[in-house]
Amino acid sequence: MGYRIVVVGATGNVGREMLNILAERQFPVDEIAALASRKSLGTEVSFGERTLKTQDLDTFDFTGWDIALFAVGSEATKTYAPRAAATGCVVIDNSSLYRYDPDVPLIVPEVNPDAVTGYDKKNIIANPNCSTAQMVVALKPLHDRARIKRVVVSTYQSVSGAGKEGMDELWNQTRGMYVPGQEVEPSKFTKQIAFNVIPHIDVFMDSGETREEWKMVAETKKIVDPKIKLTATCVRVPVFVGHSEAINIEFEDHLDEDEARDILRESPGILVVDKREDGGYTTPVECVGDYATYISRIRQDPTIDNGLNLWCVSDNLRKGAALNAVQIAELLGRRVLKKG
Repeated sequence: MGYRIVVVGATGNVGREMLNILAERQFPVDEIAALASRKSLGTEVSFGERTLKTQDLDTFDFTGWDIALFAVGSEATKTYAPRAAATGCVVIDNSSLYRYDPDVPLIVPEVNPDAVTGYDKKNIIANPNCSTAQMVVALKPLHDRARIKRVVVSTYQSVSGAGKEGMDELWNQTRGMYVPGQEVEPSKFTKQIAFNVIPHIDVFMDSGETREEWKMVAETKKIVDPKIKLTATCVRVPVFVGHSEAINIEFEDHLDEDEARDILRESPGILVVDKREDGGYTTPVECVGDYATYISRIRQDPTIDNGLNLWCVSDNLRKGAALNAVQIAELLGRRVLKKG
C-alpha cells in the first residue's frame, strides 16, 4: 500500500526535480497530483514514464491525500499550506516561511531525523535553505566527534538558486556578450552575473549581513546545535547548477584531518573526493544530477587550535531542495505514517 502524494509548484525547477526524484527513488506512490497556479493550468510535467497535467492549486481539495511537497514561494505557501495541513495532509515545505517556527521541525534526514516526530504540532515540516542543507550534512558527523565551536563559511551559489529567471539571465547575458547590440542589463540580479560574482543574495539586514547569510546561521543552530557560532558570506556565481562552499571549522577538541576524512567517508549522504593532485576534488559541474554532498580539500588550519578546512559541493536543486524534501517524505513514511 502506497501514498497519495501532491507536488505543489510542479512546473518550477524544484517541483520538476521533486517529481523526477520521487520516480527515481521509487517512492511508494498510489496516486500523484501535480499542482500549479492557474496561469500554468494544464501544463504537462513528467513523472517517470508518465505525463501528468497540472491541476489548479487554488481549487484543489487536499482531503484524503497523505503528503504534499510544496515548492512555491512563501506568499503562496502562507495561503495553501495551512489549508492542506488542516485536512490531515502532511506538508513538507521548501520555502522559508516555517523554517524558524518553533512548532515546525526543520529537517535534514542525515542530521536530525528524530525531529520528524514533532510534525504533528502543525502538520508541517520545513525544508532548510539550499546552502544550509549541504553544509550541515558535512558538519554533523564532525560535530559528534569533536564538538564544533565556530564555523566561517563562504558560499559560491549557482544561479538556479534564484529560479528559472536567474538561469535565463546568466544565459542571455553570456550570449549577449558576443552579439553586438544584444547586451542584457541585470533584472533578476543587482549586477551583471555573466563573467562576474555578486556578494549579495537575498535582502540586506540592519546588521549588514544578507538574509541568506542570516539563514545559514539560524538554520544551523536549529538543525545541529544552538551553541555553534557561525558567520557566512554568500556569493552568487556564474554557474547554472551546483552550490560550493569553503568551510573553516574550529572544534573544542583536536580532530586530525585523516580522522576527519575517515569519519566523512563513513557518513550518510557524503562522498569524499580528496586527492592532493590536479583534479583531485569535485566541482559543481561534476555534482549535477547526483544525490551526494561531495567533500574535498580536507586539511588542518594551522592558524587556530583545533581547526579544519574543507570544500563542499552539492546539486542545490537536489540535496538543497527537492531531494531533501523527498528524503523527509521517506523518513515520515518509515517513522510515522508506515504505509509504504
